[in-house]
Amino acid sequence: MSKLSLLDLGFFIAETEASPKHVAGLLIFKRPPKTTAAFVKKLYRQYLAASDVQPPFNQVIEFMRSGLPQWRAADDVDMSRHVFFHKLPKGGNDRRALYAFVSALHEPVLDRTRPLWELHVIDGLGGDFGSGRFALYQKMHHACADGVTMARWTAEGLAADPDDMSFEPIWTRKHARHGALIKRRNRALMDAVQKNFSSTAMRLLGISRLAAMLLLESVKLTKNAIAVPFVSTAKTPLTGQVTAGRQFATAGVTMERVSRIRSRTRSTLNHVALTCLDGALRSYLSEQGVELKRPITIQMPVNLRPAGEKAGGNKLGIIQVELSAPTDDPYVRLRNIGFSLRNVRTMIDSVAPEAIESYTIITGLVAQIAELMKLSNTLPPMGNTLVSNVPGPKDWLYLQGARMDEMHPISTLPASNLLNITLFSYAGQLFFGLIATDELPRLGRLAELVEQAFDELEAAVVDAHAP
Repeated sequence: MSKLSLLDLGFFIAETEASPKHVAGLLIFKRPPKTTAAFVKKLYRQYLAASDVQPPFNQVIEFMRSGLPQWRAADDVDMSRHVFFHKLPKGGNDRRALYAFVSALHEPVLDRTRPLWELHVIDGLGGDFGSGRFALYQKMHHACADGVTMARWTAEGLAADPDDMSFEPIWTRKHARHGALIKRRNRALMDAVQKNFSSTAMRLLGISRLAAMLLLESVKLTKNAIAVPFVSTAKTPLTGQVTAGRQFATAGVTMERVSRIRSRTRSTLNHVALTCLDGALRSYLSEQGVELKRPITIQMPVNLRPAGEKAGGNKLGIIQVELSAPTDDPYVRLRNIGFSLRNVRTMIDSVAPEAIESYTIITGLVAQIAELMKLSNTLPPMGNTLVSNVPGPKDWLYLQGARMDEMHPISTLPASNLLNITLFSYAGQLFFGLIATDELPRLGRLAELVEQAFDELEAAVVDAHAP
């Protein structure tokens, strides 16, 4: 058995029917040339027969009468309860229909009596997809893996060559689990005590430094060191009590266009993407009759793993970041966001990762208590929305010769946020994945506004650098 970290445990504590805590991915493929519709059904049967299930895909959560819950290996994994086949009907198989279908798959909580993952093979895509397309939707509990880990595992199970017919479902590959390594029995007690003392000291020092930064920010003696949580505008359609229904939408631009803006402005991908999201969110709220007088505050996950670590589980922090002050100029918005992110990066680098992790747990607990007490419609949220960036493969990937055309991470909703946005780069495209409750009006319109905001930024950058 292996124990859960406090952060992993938090996903179980926070999970409700209205707010499931799993991460997922939607992969869209084009069948190999000269194959028939039987290709997808055959692929499904191959998945169903791949019964050599490795950790963490063979592990069940076991809640103890005393002590923290633990993972244990399942006695048996019934593949028919984890792998499913669907075929969309003609006339209901375009992109909009697929997104609605996947939204419904994303709603239910995973059954805790069995390993916490599912794979859905979805055939029959048509309409604006064109012919010969199919999709995979896979989801796994957030306590097993975060979105970055899921994306990496998915990519590792695919091939870089269309002629490579190897077949390695992600559950048949061996993955390291965060926190699952067994301590050596001959480790001296003094070494363990010293290590724990050092970690605690680093954590307390980091928390003290972080608290000082937040205090200075709250009394306006610093600017954008880190945004103060629970002060963003509460009365917007983006925040409130999370409800059960889900909807999904995407936007996308080419990395070539992103790179052109980056090179002209000396900015990063995050700067460009957040500038587009800031403009799109403001336009969306304006259409909903909401005009914000202060910057939009986002929650932003930060990776706390040491370089090269590839364990599963979760090792991340979530901090609050202010975007741009209200402006109609996309170029000014880009500069404001660049300034804010540079200050945030300096702050993160000056604080021990343990402190960021503790800060995430504390603020998340406060927000979750408000959510469980159904106070999220009245109390201020930690931020207006959550935005994460998941780096993906730069080149095309293939499954039994079928090229993966698109890859979209689909995340969970944090307490008091009705919208979560994930950036994902793959094969020369930057995708914006939007998951929301079905109470958020017109999510598809927000996706349109993201692409519109990119067009406006592109035009503003060209004008600003015109000879």
